[in-house]
Amino acid sequence: MDQGKKAQLKAKERLLARVKARKDIGLLYQQLILGDRNALATAITLCESTATDDQIFSRELIQNILPHTGKAKRIGITGVPGVGKSTFIEQFGLNLIAAKHKVAVLAIDPSSQRTKGSILGDKTRMEMLSNHEQAFIRPSPANDALGGVAARTREAMLLCEAAGYDVILIETVGVGQSEIAVRSMVDYFLLLMLAGAGDELQGIKRGIMEMADGIAITKVDGENTLASKRAKAEYKNALHLFPPAKNQWSPQVFLTSAYENIGLDEVKNNIDLYFKQLSENGYLQTQRKEQNIGWFDNLLREGMLQAFLSQEGKLQELKLLREAVASGNIDPQSAAKKLLSL
Repeated sequence: MDQGKKAQLKAKERLLARVKARKDIGLLYQQLILGDRNALATAITLCESTATDDQIFSRELIQNILPHTGKAKRIGITGVPGVGKSTFIEQFGLNLIAAKHKVAVLAIDPSSQRTKGSILGDKTRMEMLSNHEQAFIRPSPANDALGGVAARTREAMLLCEAAGYDVILIETVGVGQSEIAVRSMVDYFLLLMLAGAGDELQGIKRGIMEMADGIAITKVDGENTLASKRAKAEYKNALHLFPPAKNQWSPQVFLTSAYENIGLDEVKNNIDLYFKQLSENGYLQTQRKEQNIGWFDNLLREGMLQAFLSQEGKLQELKLLREAVASGNIDPQSAAKKLLSL
């Protein structure tokens, strides 16, 4: 680790220590809304913490920043491993910055089953973007959250908005599990696809394609160009078979190459058109309300589970029933009913 990164890490640690020592989030709030990146990183760390005091601080902070949120474009980006999500996002982010935007990237990493930490590491996948003063990148372990979305991604998104970032990009794991979770928290959902990826992906394509607001075929360069053009025609035909979206938007298919910076401006223009159209027909406001309700419902389910398991003897009984299910001594449905009836 170089001296600059060491100094930055120490600054974050000092800020967090001062906030906790004062039992007051006022200092953090003031620095956050001024756009201080150390304050933003510290605030996200508080939200991700499971410590009781940290959760109290983070809830107070989120409540205070709400008037400074809601103005950013929230964009989800997903795709199978190998499609080039990080490469695409880095170049796309640099293009957005060139267009005078401030960009935050919440990159959801697959989680190690041993440590529960991020497997893919820090910001090494987007080195140019992470070093730009108008960008903020935060990798987070997905753990067991649905669809590869970290449990506190919604809070992190709001904190980024409060810090002045007007485009939030959420990169999901994209390994085939349901992406409904990320779709429920973003405005525009971009699906990255490869040409000639094989029929083994057909099982996951339809469900994700129905949620997509745009499809970008990646790595369209060299020998892959012809196959990509055929894939574009196939995806366009497939999109016509889906029922019309409630927001009256018609998804488009793009040919892109992040390495050669081809097609990314078309994607940006399509996103701008999407926000213009949905702002005019009123659906963007409806969609934001649905996002808030989804956030509330998720927190409610999480809180109810925690409250239930915190009752005396529940965790021990859960452990015993899991062992019984694993050994075949009781079926899962009966075990669940038994635990709930205790």
